[in-house]
Amino acid sequence: MPDTELLNLLDADIETCTNLADLLEQEFVALSERNLEELQHLLTQKQPLLEQLARNSNKRSQTLSSQGYSADSAGFSAMASQLPHTSLLMARHDRLRQLMEQCQEANLRNGRLIRTNQVNVGKALDIIRNNDGPSLYDSSGSTAYKGTQRSFTRA
Repeated sequence: MPDTELLNLLDADIETCTNLADLLEQEFVALSERNLEELQHLLTQKQPLLEQLARNSNKRSQTLSSQGYSADSAGFSAMASQLPHTSLLMARHDRLRQLMEQCQEANLRNGRLIRTNQVNVGKALDIIRNNDGPSLYDSSGSTAYKGTQRSFTRA
């Protein structure tokens, strides 16, 4: 019966997303502290969760398609409205959507922190390398550093 299968998949994904959200919070702390060992450990924990979410998403899509519905939110709503546990299915679907949005926001936040750290490391390396200014782009799209001699035709 599709409603039981969908409920089981939704419940599994809710649990997986909750675990993923926790890992993303731990990842933020590890990134802030630049704890590379912890980041590696979290990555090995995160990968199976992402794979599980992808597998369950594919199963839900197949279930929807096999019943003649589109494999999107509208198709899910249409199918759920025809099943005995409509309100339960919709509530779990909404909870999963909220958790996925939360994970996406945490992942974007972590990505911004990674980019900030990369810029800071790049600046520190420039100081160590004795580069005396920020890189600029010349007319050919190459970078040139402040103080680099360029002809007027290339400036």
